[in-house]
Amino acid sequence: MLRIGKLTDYATVILATLAGERARLLNAGTLAERTHIAAPTVSKLLKQLQRAGLVDSTRGTHGGYRLARSPEQITAASILDALEGPIALTDCSAGAGGCCLADSCQVSRTWQRLSAAIRKSLSEVSLAQLAGLDSRTPVLPIERELKQLTRRPA
Repeated sequence: MLRIGKLTDYATVILATLAGERARLLNAGTLAERTHIAAPTVSKLLKQLQRAGLVDSTRGTHGGYRLARSPEQITAASILDALEGPIALTDCSAGAGGCCLADSCQVSRTWQRLSAAIRKSLSEVSLAQLAGLDSRTPVLPIERELKQLTRRPA
């Protein structure tokens, strides 16, 4: 099953909270209270998000965290990359040399296309959309790709 991990889900909730409070710095304690996520988990995720360049931090008494870019510029793909690593459905989708069956595999090309379509779809969904700050619904490339893959030949 293709599934996003709990920590990635929590990180998205934290980022959505920051997106809704763009004018203010929020510390880890405040984010924990607002999101109902345990403070140690919030702190751990904020460090990962900062390393990935998704949030900036300011030290000091009045310090805290804020988004490093506007929520429209942060994509679902960048959030997943920060927490889960590069997105790939199979070893062969991750890049060359990932699978010992690559030379004889008949399905790798389709898996690679699907993986690329999912990646493209995730890149077209912004944090603003995830957080409900942008009401536009994207037309996801994965929907088009699935239609092409499931279309029966005439």
